[in-house]
Formats: sequence, structure tokens, C-alpha cells
Amino acid sequence: MQKYSLFPPIDPYQKGRLTVGDIHEIYWEQSGHPQGIPVVFLHGGPGAGAGPMHRQFFDPTVYRIIIFDQRGAGRSTPLGETRDNTTPLLIEDMEQLRRLLGINQWLIFGGSWGSTLALAYAQSHPDRCLGLILRGIFLCRKSEIDWFLYGIKTFFPEAWGELTALIPEHERGNLLEAYHRRLQDADPKIHLTAARKWSAFEGACSTLMPNPALVSHFGSDAVALGLARIEAHYFTHNIFLPDNSLLNNIDRIRHLPGIIVQGRYDAVCPIVTADELHRAWPEATYQIIADAGHSAFEPGILSALVAATENFKHYF
Repeated sequence: MQKYSLFPPIDPYQKGRLTVGDIHEIYWEQSGHPQGIPVVFLHGGPGAGAGPMHRQFFDPTVYRIIIFDQRGAGRSTPLGETRDNTTPLLIEDMEQLRRLLGINQWLIFGGSWGSTLALAYAQSHPDRCLGLILRGIFLCRKSEIDWFLYGIKTFFPEAWGELTALIPEHERGNLLEAYHRRLQDADPKIHLTAARKWSAFEGACSTLMPNPALVSHFGSDAVALGLARIEAHYFTHNIFLPDNSLLNNIDRIRHLPGIIVQGRYDAVCPIVTADELHRAWPEATYQIIADAGHSAFEPGILSALVAATENFKHYF
């Protein structure tokens, strides 16, 4: 099988900020070919934000690459803001951005939480989607959240020990509530300490082989506050969607071309969820990467994602 690498770094040809609602302003950018195939990149988390390397999954001579930071994430402001921050509002933000940029239809590319938002958006607006490329499938059900906060200890007991060290033993029966309360505390000493712990934990569990640089990146204040606070907010509210709605409504998008890429040893978003999605959506291409965990930048996953974008060149 051909191995693919990222395309060379590029700079955006346009950047902007979009006011959404009374509180939030979201950062967006365009790069690549202004008349190319529109593709929108949906970052993970929720709350992780996007970065320059994410442009490199797409051939800039073919794709019009749209990247934005979701409410409260990355370069959007206010950082870590959870008020007026729900999945339906993120979907409406995407529609507002699409209309602003004069795009009729676009390809949706999302991993981890990005796969969640991609499915939610596509099911709400299937007529606006050219297709979907999804990685590290996360449907944000209670079983998946429980795995992330407790089950993952089976494989990463050291990282889990660091996560729980901040929480008194009598509160560890509900880690989500314990962290959510601390992350919402007005005192920076409290919410930043909690954010660093939560975010570093996720970074430590995201790769098949240890990656200290990734853990350091996740634990930095710029990433940690948005990621931890907004993740806990969404997990506490069951992503503001009915239970199991993303599988229950899969028929709305089964006519769309789709590619699902999943690491066999993904501990953050275990493969069982991707398997369930594939069974519900058998028309989508499903690729299991045998030697990978969760991160989009692990070699096998990275290659498969670039191959997917190369494949989609021929759909349109």
C-alpha cells in the first residue's frame, strides 16, 4: 500500500473573524486553491483548536482549505468560554461561515470530536456535504465518556494516576463532576491546574508510543484551558443532543461518500465505536490502521488520511 506524507507547509491567503451570537468570535482562514474543492477541517476536543499542520492534509493545488476554531477554542475568543457553547450552535456557526464564504457544498474532514461534529453537521445539512472523511470515531455516549475517565486506566494507569491525584478520594466516583466544578472555578490557580491535568492526561493516552512533545503541547495553557473546560462542559451535557442520535440518524447521510480511518489501538476513542458506525453505515469505506492509536499524526493514520483526501479528488 502506498505511503503518503503531509503536503508542504502553506500560509493562508485569507483570514478573518466571525461574530457568532452575543459572546463568541470565531477565527477562520482559507488556504490552497481559491477555486478548488472546498473542504472544511473540524478540530478535536471539543476545545482543542486547529493548527498550521492541519492544512497539510490537503493538496493545495486542488483544495480550497477552510479551517476554523470552534467556540472557545484556539484563536477564537473568549478562550474556554462555555456559555452559549453547544453542538447545535457549532452547527449553525458552520452554516454561517459557509454562507459568508459563498460555498454551496463542502467536503467535511474531522477526527475525534471533529468526527462527532462532522456527523452532527452532515445529518443536519446533508445537502451541503460533498462527503465525509472521519478519523478516531467518537459519538460522545455515556459509555465512551466512562471509558475515557475510568476504563482507560487499564492501559494507562500512570496517566490516570496523574489525572486523579488532583481529586480527593471521596470525589473520584464522579471525576467528570469533580473536574467540571474545578474547571469552572473563577480562580485561575484552580481552573488552570485542573485544565493542565485533564489535557496532559488526554495527550499521554493519544499515541501508541510515548510522545512527550505531544503531552507537553496538550499541557500548555493555550491548549489546556480550551480543551479541558469545553470537553468537561460538553461531556456533562451529553453534547446537547439526544442519546445515540448520531447512530439513530445515520440514514440521513448514507448516500454520501464517506471514509472512516481508525487506529486499532486507539485508547481515547476505542475501535468499538468506529465498528458500530461502520455497521450502521456499511457504504462508507472503513480502514483500520493496525499499528496506531488515536493521534492524526501517527504515521499510519496520517498516510491514510492524506490518501483519503487524494481519493476524494476524483469524486468531483
